[in-house]
Amino acid sequence: MRAVLFLSALLSVVLGGCGGGGGTPSAPFLPPPPAKKGNHFTHIVILIQENRTFDNLFATFPGADGTTVGKTHNGTLRLHESNLESPISPRNGYAYWTADYNHGRMNGFDLVPIGGVPGTYVYAYVKPAQVAPYWDLAKRYVLSDHTFQTDGSGSFTAHQDLIRGGTELGDGRNIIDFPSRAPWGCDAPPGTTTSLITSNNQWRQYHDQGPFPCLEYATLRDLLDGKQLSWRYYAPTVGDSFGGNLWNAFDAIKAVRYGPEWSTNQASPETKVFTDISRDTLPAVSWVIPDYQNSDHPGDNSDTGPSWVTQVVNAIGESPAWDSTAIVVVWDDWGGWYDHVKPPGRHRYGGLGFRVPMIVVSPFAKRGYISHKEYELGSIVRFIEDNWDLPRLGTTDATAADFLDDFFDFSQTARKYVPIEAKYSKVYFLKQASSNRPVDDE
Repeated sequence: MRAVLFLSALLSVVLGGCGGGGGTPSAPFLPPPPAKKGNHFTHIVILIQENRTFDNLFATFPGADGTTVGKTHNGTLRLHESNLESPISPRNGYAYWTADYNHGRMNGFDLVPIGGVPGTYVYAYVKPAQVAPYWDLAKRYVLSDHTFQTDGSGSFTAHQDLIRGGTELGDGRNIIDFPSRAPWGCDAPPGTTTSLITSNNQWRQYHDQGPFPCLEYATLRDLLDGKQLSWRYYAPTVGDSFGGNLWNAFDAIKAVRYGPEWSTNQASPETKVFTDISRDTLPAVSWVIPDYQNSDHPGDNSDTGPSWVTQVVNAIGESPAWDSTAIVVVWDDWGGWYDHVKPPGRHRYGGLGFRVPMIVVSPFAKRGYISHKEYELGSIVRFIEDNWDLPRLGTTDATAADFLDDFFDFSQTARKYVPIEAKYSKVYFLKQASSNRPVDDE
């Protein structure tokens, strides 16, 4: 409970300081250089959605390790079926994670307050019909039911993990949780700080003791540039939207934010991914960040997330790039929702965190395969490294399992893509106005 009270105070500080920065002018949109084929793929695309556990989206998926029964601090209960459009955003962040985790008992989710009151709201799974596109992709391609967050934390570190596999600062401490003000990066107001955690999970005394969120550590960008491999980060505009202010991982990387790649490799708005697909100019590696309303983030009052993902996948599937592309669909963190599987291994630096869904789509992906092997966000980084024989960054990419030999069958011929049905069309997203949602804390 002390942890919960601490994070409540922390979030009050964050919310009080979240005014955002000024708008960022649109950069000229130039196509990336031609992608270079790796050992297996010419293109790897990472579609990043928000704040869902495996049980929340796939509790009843046939053959997967899901459940409809949850453990509370004093018993068990049935998970209730819910809408994807959650009116409430459950708490995340490390203090809430430790309460949920409850020393590995996985039964403290009912002790975390929502709207100031503890309860069982997070013991829920989404009606399968409302996430039918995700289920259809999983049935046709690969679903991983044991992929874990790198950290038991929120979106800031999760998005860093997806470009480098960890938030190590080289002094025995890692960044945890959220910067004190937004935007979460080099565009943050002066005086913005981060928070830290040690290898043995000491963190309370390091709240707001971390550096300004304009970081100098190496990312996949350095490895890709070193091999002259193209990359692009498609994201909402920093300064104008929730997603741009909170989920642009490269806004927190000094060499990118203040270098020429901010105009060439950072592409805003995120719908420019459709332009590169239609021009057949997808880079070797793409990260695709949604607008808030298309992100599956609880509290967004929108059901468009599954269609957003589907239309990006459909566009690639119907393009010349399909035969040489692997698409990874992953949710960045647990978002406060219940999950029944205890993270494996020794808990260090706040991780591993809880399970998140991961779907991998490719003409060489095994058909309808559910992988029960243990992966983490660093596995995606390792997959990129191994496809192009890149060196290791030396974060979790060095220890995380690579799913290359698990998810794919390269003895088969490339499968023809069959479009997935979705409620909202590609044209809908191309015409959709940015949500421009005020900056929040998750």
